[in-house]
Amino acid sequence: MAEIKIHEFQVAMTCEGCSGAVQRVLNKFEGKGVNKVSIDLPSQKVEVTSTLSPDQLMDILKKTGKQVTYVKST
Repeated sequence: MAEIKIHEFQVAMTCEGCSGAVQRVLNKFEGKGVNKVSIDLPSQKVEVTSTLSPDQLMDILKKTGKQVTYVKST
């Protein structure tokens, strides 16, 4: 079984609508590799607790049309 990690991304979000779009796209993968999502709008950070790889999560986040940068995994 894949290891559960916390992946941090920088996502260009300027409003509640932006963070809502990120939340919605990640919610589609809840139970399919995404365990928990934490969005910090002021710092434009998204933390995803997941068994998916950073590349897989980047592909999901890019569906929002926002600029996404991978920061780190812990």
